[in-house]
Amino acid sequence: MRRRSPWPRSLAGQAIALQILVIAVIVLAGSALAVYDARRDGDAAAEAQVLGIATTLADSPSTAEAIESGRATEILQPVTELVRNQTDIAFITIMAPDRTRYTHTDPAQIGGDYLGSIEPALQGRTFTEVYTGTLGPSVRAVAPVYDSERRVIGLVAAGILQQSLAQRWRSQLPVIAAIGVGALAISMLGVWGIRRRLLRQTRGLRPEELRVMYDHHDAILHSVSEGLIVLDGSGVAVVNDEARRLLSLPAGEVSPDELPEFLRSPNPGARDEVHVTDDRVLVVNRSRVRSGPDTSEVVTIRDRTELQGALGELTSLKVLTDSLRAQAHEAANKLHTIVTMVEMGRSEEAVGFATAELELSQQLVDRLSHAVGEPALVALLLGKSAQASERGIELTVTEESELPADTDELFLTAQELVTVAGNLIDNAMEACDPEDPWVEVTVHQNAQRLLIRVADSGEGMDESMFQNAMKRGYSTKPEAGEGRHGFGLALVAQVVRRHHGHLSADMTYGSVVTVTVPRP
Repeated sequence: MRRRSPWPRSLAGQAIALQILVIAVIVLAGSALAVYDARRDGDAAAEAQVLGIATTLADSPSTAEAIESGRATEILQPVTELVRNQTDIAFITIMAPDRTRYTHTDPAQIGGDYLGSIEPALQGRTFTEVYTGTLGPSVRAVAPVYDSERRVIGLVAAGILQQSLAQRWRSQLPVIAAIGVGALAISMLGVWGIRRRLLRQTRGLRPEELRVMYDHHDAILHSVSEGLIVLDGSGVAVVNDEARRLLSLPAGEVSPDELPEFLRSPNPGARDEVHVTDDRVLVVNRSRVRSGPDTSEVVTIRDRTELQGALGELTSLKVLTDSLRAQAHEAANKLHTIVTMVEMGRSEEAVGFATAELELSQQLVDRLSHAVGEPALVALLLGKSAQASERGIELTVTEESELPADTDELFLTAQELVTVAGNLIDNAMEACDPEDPWVEVTVHQNAQRLLIRVADSGEGMDESMFQNAMKRGYSTKPEAGEGRHGFGLALVAQVVRRHHGHLSADMTYGSVVTVTVPRP
């Protein structure tokens, strides 16, 4: 059976174990430093104490007078014992320059020689030292006693046993230990709170599991074919490579100001919204994500640019097909009429009836095929002409219309021509005056510029309405209906901006929208 490692497996457990280890080391080291500091402070305080006592007694005039009187032991022994008892030091010894003791804690030692260094004091200097005397190792200070002529006539030595010093700093150990235990307990309480938070945030996962999760997350973000953006309260949290490409975002961190306008305001729950940027048609979905008290938003973006162009061509062909189907039905009715007229013996009238409308239609086909070299645009114009005829709208392609026969010389591609002309014609047929419905189309390209102009009998748009229509997006939601005005004009504006052209609207002989594209 495999033995379980005592080391925690989760990230929270490992982080807490490391914190406990560090805290324990810090508390133990701090306690050791506190003990060392207490001992050092005790030694320094003891040294200062004995130095002060020795200096005070040596500088006292009564001490010099007692030595000079020859009654030093009799006068000074009671004084030194009183001072010693009040200051709780080990000994106070007053001696002659030849080391003979006048006073001592042990009266039996009076008259004997002082053990320790006195040479600096004989030279007039007060000093301290650690020395083992008759009472044991001690910290002592020695100060000279001067007569009126500043001659050294005696010495004062005061000392504290090191054993007493040890007892002093050892008495602080319970306090230091209590402080250390209290600090450790408070730290453990904080660590426990951190552990709970880490477990909640990491869901108890191990470090290798988090690493694998991050690697998978990063790989998915960079490999998905859709643009992905995560927005939170602080701004843009995540942007993948495809989103940077579709929105032309810079590398590195992205600020909310660098996002397109339709992503700067919150709109969670949006589904399949179509937005037009300067060079793309994008389908956007937005979803709200709740994680605890925080709320974020996931935005997915799909590129519909190429699909939109293909749909434009397909729409033009569908319009032409529907028109041909309607004309076939109408032709059947006309054929029955012609056959009946022949049976009635009115052959000449039947021929005239059959060829009149066919001649007009063929003239339009021949003129467009000759003047406009792009087949997709010819199909669009023919289809729109038939569609307008069915709706009772007079659609005219001006004699000025002309495109190069070589389609490679066109300033716009076939898809772009269909997008621009088709959307402008659709808008014009929707906007023209029902009382006098007419639409006029001009498509002309020379060596310097391409001109596409569509006029209608409608009321037109002022500058503010025109600018808003170019920016407005299009929604595929059921409630949005089939209205495509804003979306169509936005697509036209996109093509124009892509080729550094100009799009304008005015009211001259009608509502006129003009697209001008310069030579590449």
